[in-house]
Order: sequence, then C-alpha cells, then structure tokens
Amino acid sequence: MAYQTNLTQSASHSIADKFAAFMADYRAKAARRKLYRETLNELRALSARDLADLGLHKSMIHRVAYQAAYEK
Repeated sequence: MAYQTNLTQSASHSIADKFAAFMADYRAKAARRKLYRETLNELRALSARDLADLGLHKSMIHRVAYQAAYEK
C-alpha cells in the first residue's frame, strides 16, 4: 500500500512542475552565491583599519560573508 501511495503522489507532479521547481531552486542558490561573492569582495577591499572599525579582523571575512548570504 505504501508503494501505491507514493507512486500516486509522484505521478501528480508533471515534468514541467519539476523543472520549474528545479529552476527556482537554481536561481535562489545562484543569488546566494552572488551575494556571498559580492560581500566577500567588498570586505576584502577594506583596509585593516576599516575592518577594525567594524569590529572585524581579516580572518573573519569568509565567515561574515557566509553568514550574510546563507544564514538569514
């Protein structure tokens, strides 16, 4: 019975629906990667003094960029 239920549920999604979901997921991931890269580049462009004014150190740049993009 469980197999028949799962088969019915998976058949209710058309290929177009699956492709649309795939594209939406791809776009969301691409937007997050872009935000990560932009944040990383902006932080890398700052001097050590500017980073210190923000309460950051060079070793924290990757973590801060990751948090900005992926941990909202």
